[in-house]
Amino acid sequence: MFKALGDNTRYAIYLELARATSPKSTAEIAETLELASNTVRPHLERMRDIGLLQVAVDAKGTVGRPQHRYSLSPDAPSLGLEPSSWPILARMLADVAAFMAPEPADVAALGEEQGRAAADRRRGRPCIDALVDALAELGFDPATAAEGRVASIAFTNCPFRELAEQYPDLVCNLHRGLIEGFVDELGGADVTAFATLADRDPCHVDLIVTG
Repeated sequence: MFKALGDNTRYAIYLELARATSPKSTAEIAETLELASNTVRPHLERMRDIGLLQVAVDAKGTVGRPQHRYSLSPDAPSLGLEPSSWPILARMLADVAAFMAPEPADVAALGEEQGRAAADRRRGRPCIDALVDALAELGFDPATAAEGRVASIAFTNCPFRELAEQYPDLVCNLHRGLIEGFVDELGGADVTAFATLADRDPCHVDLIVTG
C-alpha cells in the first residue's frame, strides 16, 4: 500500500479522499487537483485494486452511466487526516459514555471485541509481533523490550491521549480490553500487567509468551 502511495499523483488523490467528509467522484477529484479525469481514473482503479479505496455506484440524478464515488477503505491507513468532525464526535461519545458510568469490566469487554477482530486478520504470526504491528497501525508507536519469555511493549505515543487524559477510566480500559482480546484470540501469550497514564508514562503492557 505504501509503495503505491510513493507516486505523487496517487498520494495527492489519497490525501484528498482522506480529508473528504463524503465519497468523491472521479470528476470531483480531478477538478480539485486540477488534473484530467483520464489521468485520475487509472490511479483510482489501482488504489482500489490493492485495497486502499472502496467504490460505491451512484445512479441517482445522473444521465447516462452511473457515477463511481471513491472513499478510503476501512482498513486503509488514515495518515492522521481524519475529517475534522471525527474528533468532535469522539468527544461527544466519550461524554455520553462517561455520563452513563459503565463498569470497567464492561468497557474492557467492548475493547476485547475489537481486539479479537484485529487478531483474526493476523493469524499465523507470533502473537507479540502481530500485536506490535497492530499497535503501530493504530498510531501507538510501540517500543518492545524482551528477555526470555517476558516482553514489555511501551506505547511511546497515544493517539487517544487527549481523551485518555479527560476520561482515563473509559479510554484506558477500552485500550486494555483491545489488547487482552487480541492476545486471547491469537494465543501464544498472556497479558500479565497493563499500565495506564495513572501508573506510568509511557503506558505499557507486559506479556509472557506461552506458546
